[in-house]
Amino acid sequence: MHKSAYVFSPYEAPELTGFEKLFDIFSELVTHTSGDVDEALDWLNILDKEYSLTSDEYTMDDFIEDLKKRGYLREEIKPDGKGKLSITAKTERVLRKNALNQIFGKIKKSGAGNHMSKKSGQGDEATGELRNFQFGDSINNISITESLKNAQINHGYGDFMLTEHDLVVEDTHHKSQMSTVLMIDISHSMILYGEDRITPAKKVAMALAELITTSYPKDTLDVIVFGNDAWPIKIKDLPYLQVGPYHTNTVAGLELAMDILRRKRNTNKQIFMITDGKPSCLRLPDGQYYKNSNGLDEKIVEKCYAMAAQARKMHIPITTFMIAQDPYLQFFVQEFTKSNKGKAFYTGLKGLGEMIFHDYETNRKKRIN
Repeated sequence: MHKSAYVFSPYEAPELTGFEKLFDIFSELVTHTSGDVDEALDWLNILDKEYSLTSDEYTMDDFIEDLKKRGYLREEIKPDGKGKLSITAKTERVLRKNALNQIFGKIKKSGAGNHMSKKSGQGDEATGELRNFQFGDSINNISITESLKNAQINHGYGDFMLTEHDLVVEDTHHKSQMSTVLMIDISHSMILYGEDRITPAKKVAMALAELITTSYPKDTLDVIVFGNDAWPIKIKDLPYLQVGPYHTNTVAGLELAMDILRRKRNTNKQIFMITDGKPSCLRLPDGQYYKNSNGLDEKIVEKCYAMAAQARKMHIPITTFMIAQDPYLQFFVQEFTKSNKGKAFYTGLKGLGEMIFHDYETNRKKRIN
């Protein structure tokens, strides 16, 4: 008898074409440059000179030509008559998919819309349990075999009869829908001190958008950004997101988020807020801005607490992802969270995506009665 044996050898990555190698790097660069193709290609050329990414057989010009032929780039004519390269909708989708794989790649996704609550009810995810038929149950869930068995037991074989009381259905989980607003801080501090905080936040937004649209199409996701003011952005615009010379008007962001959720019909609603700084701006009734970057301004902070309490009354939990470690800012977030009875995570940039994913999954499984 022969003994089976295992032979171990070093892992060899699958061979990639010249286009595939460059495209992975280009996708990452164009995310960091907020969709600026020329800047991304400049960085790619620098990397090529240092690491010899191209060859005589496949040059940078070949790569750019392939990007155009495959529909990843288009050439636009500027007012001065010169051409400019820009990414297409196809590239935007690739960037969202790449972000999803990078952030949530280790987590298996279920089928479309398959978030289950812990409660049984009318749905389409079988629990494996049987129960008596109730008015309103779908006839598709009736267990024919068990129902016929009940009819034979209850009425005998001679004069067969099937009544409503004989019917048995296979129980299902109630499936809730979730409406989420993702708030992203685009104040200037998101790129201060040599740390790029906006790109990870942008990737998380793209990944969450791709996850919801592909796996949970019945859910809704709205993305808003907030600086001196707050405004909604479309999912397709996420790759182009940049910070500005703004203060942090957290109140404006919360007002817009709650206004969006107020119009949603779903029972389950939530706000995710990604920020790294303290609230430092308010817009006054006369349209003027009240700004104070020195410490925690009591006027601004109290307004934030009031908004958090208002969201609580509307049954909208706020989960804050704070990309900062300053004790006084953590104190603000603690008080803000207490006012809303929400949650707060004090995190660096690493692991931000996983935290948001797990919190989204947890909240999706809840059903508000």
